[in-house]
Parts: sequence; C-alpha cells; structure tokens
Amino acid sequence: MRSPLPARLVRLLVGLVLFGAAEGLMITAGVGVGPWTVFAQGVSRLTGAGVGWLTVVIGFAVLLLWIPLRQRPGVGTVLNVLVVGTVIEAVVDLVPAPHALAVRVPLFAVGLVLLAVASGIYLGAGLGAGPRDGLMTGLHARVGLPIWSARALVELSVLAVGWVLGGNVGVGTVAFALGVGPLVGFFLPRLAPRRAAVPVPAPVASRACPSSS
Repeated sequence: MRSPLPARLVRLLVGLVLFGAAEGLMITAGVGVGPWTVFAQGVSRLTGAGVGWLTVVIGFAVLLLWIPLRQRPGVGTVLNVLVVGTVIEAVVDLVPAPHALAVRVPLFAVGLVLLAVASGIYLGAGLGAGPRDGLMTGLHARVGLPIWSARALVELSVLAVGWVLGGNVGVGTVAFALGVGPLVGFFLPRLAPRRAAVPVPAPVASRACPSSS
C-alpha cells in the first residue's frame, strides 16, 4: 500500500534537498560535473547568473518542451525544478571551494554517492518525473527513440554546448556518466518503498547511459 500523501511529500522534499546539496558539492569540488550542470555552468559564464538559479530556469525551459511531447508534470516535477536549483545555489555560495586535489576528489565522491542516495529517496515518493527524465520518456513515446538513445542525444548535446561555453568538463564528468546509474540502481531498491519504486534511468556511458533531475 502506498504511503499517505503528506509522508510522500516529506520524502520528496528531503530527497530533493539532498540532491541539490549533492550537485552543489560536486560543483564546488571543481573536477567536472554532469552534462546538465556543465551546460548551466557554461550559461553562467556567459550571463553571470548563478549556476543554481540557472538550473531553475533551465528546468522550466525543459518543461516547456514537454508540451509538444504531451507529457504531464506532477507536483514532484515542479518541486524538482524549484528546490534542486535553489539548494545548489546555497551550497555553492556557502561551501568554500578547496584547492588541494586530495580534498576535491573525495568531495566529488561524497557528492556523487549523496546524489544516488537522494535519488533513491525522492524517486520513491512517486510524485512525478524530473524535467529531464520526462523529456527522455516523451521523446521515446512520441518520436520512437529508444530511451538510451534519447538520453544520449540530449545529454551529449547539452554537454557539448556547455563545454563550448566554458562549463567544467573533467574526470568528474566521466565518473558521473559511468557511476550514477549503478549507484542509483544500488540505492533505489533499498530506499524506495516497494510499490513506489520506479525504473532507474541509466547514464549515457552505460546504456551503449539516470537522473534527477
């Protein structure tokens, strides 16, 4: 039996806050980030706006693409856009960026594992897909692209644009692509209620590539 709505909302909010904190830690580590964050960093360099605030703007822009794909957002979709970007901005502002590589690499690793834990928490609430995941499933349903190729096409495109604009592509980007799918796959069944569990999206590299966002 599915948990009551108030409990699911609390679960969703806790997971999204942790997800945003994880993204913020990985940004602060400065060794590379996931494709969408690379894109937000590139736009940030171009506009001067904060990465977290741009994550919110980009999230709503992605939701506009749901309209022709006939995707329907849930309350979790909207909260995903609002909460994750806001927490990213707070963490990036409050946590000082380390200079030593011996600190930056473990900080990124902590962020990546925390992101997987957060995904298991908030996905289990079952209150709506994140904007980017909905884009992938919409392309699959309306255009006929396999999920893995839709994700690869979109994420490699935003990664390339973000890199050209000056986003931080590094070893952390590769670690994110290779590690996030297996990590989420490990934590999701352990953290999500059985009846609320959802399919785990896989990263570009492992599909022949999940998310949160």
